[in-house]
Amino acid sequence: MTLDATLNIFRAIGEETRLRIMALLLRGELTVTELTLILGQSQPRVSRHLKILADAGLVERYREGSWMFYRAADPHAAPPGAATVFAALEPLTRAEDRLIARDLERFQQSREARARQAAAYFEANAAEWDTIRRLHLPESDIESRMRALIGDDPVELFVDLGTGTGRMLTLFADRYESAVGYDLSREMLAVARANLERAGVAHAQVRHGDLFSVPLDSASADLVCLHQVLHYLAEPGAAVKEAARLLKPGGRLIISDFAPHQLEFLRDDHAHRRLGFSDEEVKGWCRASSLELFATETLSPHTNEDGKLTVKIWICAAPALVRKLKTHASAA
Repeated sequence: MTLDATLNIFRAIGEETRLRIMALLLRGELTVTELTLILGQSQPRVSRHLKILADAGLVERYREGSWMFYRAADPHAAPPGAATVFAALEPLTRAEDRLIARDLERFQQSREARARQAAAYFEANAAEWDTIRRLHLPESDIESRMRALIGDDPVELFVDLGTGTGRMLTLFADRYESAVGYDLSREMLAVARANLERAGVAHAQVRHGDLFSVPLDSASADLVCLHQVLHYLAEPGAAVKEAARLLKPGGRLIISDFAPHQLEFLRDDHAHRRLGFSDEEVKGWCRASSLELFATETLSPHTNEDGKLTVKIWICAAPALVRKLKTHASAA
């Protein structure tokens, strides 16, 4: 690290408002509007401080529609020396200083307001989601099989495409170092953020984004998930191809969705474009994406009554690791 770069970091942090901002962003991501309300300062002033911190590599920013979100930079991607600065600043998040304590109190109020908004949206749509849940096995059964099939191999980056409520980010939180979930619904992203905060999952982020064109580098993810997403899509094979692009050599893709069924009302009432998928169709998508399908799980409903859905789980991987992973999947 050069002397100029080191000085740039210390110049960026050596100001009261910027110290307050960093103490807040080390607790979680915030919009400019939220920071303005917490700090009691004008938006141009807050934006100017944020630009200085971002230019020094201490803060990450990303746009979601008309909103700009900020968070403390990932220590692994930040300039050398930033991790030391973060460690030195971390006690500020628990400081007894009156000004910092007031900021953190307002931060918590902002979080609670966001959670209330998310809860209202969730409640308004709960009836629709409950209808689907009643048609298949309990989600806990499905999730336990997904965890077993994934195993305990280390995961640096986990990507959840069509993250919805962020449930997969929470489910696999103990298996990855960092994670990001993408969804086109800003309302669902609000729900996901509230759920992650409630679960204490600080090493995952959610972003507004199209799962057919994810703003991540190719070969950057160890594990990608498409959970109950494909049946909404006009081109599910294209989503699998994009997931494959994201995978590192040897990376894995986990897909969960429905087996073929005849419940037409799901199209009319719940916007399902596809009524389930066969193993052969999924295998064809994998083949077209240079992946190999190496494990398939069928989770049938507990009863044989009509109108119930069978859930399928498919695990795909790069061919080089297929033999090893087949052995692991059999043991699971």
